[in-house]
Amino acid sequence: MQERELIPQLFKTEYRKIISVLCKLFGIVNIAIAEDIANDTFLLAAETWGLKGIPEDPTAWLYTVAKNKTKDHFKRKKIFTQKVSVALKDTQTPSYELKLDFSEENINDSQLKMLFAVCNPVNSNESQIALALRILCGFGIEEIANALLSSKDTINKRLYRAKSTLRENNIDLSFPSSAVLEIRLDNVLSILYLLFNEGYYSSTASNTISKELSLEAMRLLYILTENEKTNVPRANALMALFCFHSSRFEARFDQSGQQVIYEEQAKSKWDYELIEKGEYYLNISAKGKPISKYHLEAGIAFWHTRIKVAEKNKWNNILQLYNRLLQIEYSPIAALNRTYALAMAESKEMALKEALKIDLKQNHLYQSLLADLYSGIDPANHIYHLELAIKLAKSDNDKLFLKRKLEKARGW
Repeated sequence: MQERELIPQLFKTEYRKIISVLCKLFGIVNIAIAEDIANDTFLLAAETWGLKGIPEDPTAWLYTVAKNKTKDHFKRKKIFTQKVSVALKDTQTPSYELKLDFSEENINDSQLKMLFAVCNPVNSNESQIALALRILCGFGIEEIANALLSSKDTINKRLYRAKSTLRENNIDLSFPSSAVLEIRLDNVLSILYLLFNEGYYSSTASNTISKELSLEAMRLLYILTENEKTNVPRANALMALFCFHSSRFEARFDQSGQQVIYEEQAKSKWDYELIEKGEYYLNISAKGKPISKYHLEAGIAFWHTRIKVAEKNKWNNILQLYNRLLQIEYSPIAALNRTYALAMAESKEMALKEALKIDLKQNHLYQSLLADLYSGIDPANHIYHLELAIKLAKSDNDKLFLKRKLEKARGW
């Protein structure tokens, strides 16, 4: 592998580790310095490896350079004696001999603490997601802008404000105390859930970026499940949900990149190894008493992966899980999905009565579902709601998908 291919790959995996280790030692107040050091490290790699070739151990080379640049920085700027030495007053090591710990154990611990710092509710959900993509996932500004359907200027401003807010609120990288861990963990899980959905349900971002978003959410969640204090039932339930959904990723789009509905997906494209992992995490999550929304959503996703179960039985189980989900956390979208399950388990007529009670008239998914429910019952309403759905759809992919359904409905 040549350096132009290897460096971007290592940037994705090692950038976040370098920043996390530096911030753990010097505090998140110095996150800008940590980013500069990490960026300079990769810049030197690009310059050096192109001339001298790739070193025998590229990762170790990056860590060594990051250590040296850190020592040089703190010696040159005298930040160590002015700001950092106070925090490290029990350490007898002078700044120029300070040793950064890039052991696997410390990297994992640093990333876990950084995850809690980045997903601190002092920032908005949008800012937390952008910061996670930049600091913990190694995404470039343009990649984040494309993934979140925003401009580079907006993302830069959002990241600047988010980091400033962390500094102003004195957010540190200490692990949350037992008194607040549950609340903080709920927020982290919520952000990872949103991050995964940004990728999985995106109809505008490229398939490559969409998949990367979802996989990064899984990777960050894995850090939580590997730690004894955060390896809780709802975290495992969320991982099960991610696995079940990801198992069908390749089947959700055809060769031209167009969306393929669940009923028409090629089961041969499903990743059955991921489905098995989903079952593993779902079984672990069942050991706890509290049932979270992640448990119920994972259960729904589990039944969607069943191909050797009678359709009636499958949809009855999905319907019951949606009923429980709406009881613990109502949302119009969940109610919308329930009506589809009701149509499959009972009848379209019964589902229509429930669907008309949902206040989502300006949502293209709602109008699309109504169109499906009217199909075979009321052709005029079937076409009418497809036309409404097309008008309300925001992405070209969604519009094209609905137009194809409309052409079929009109017999074209």
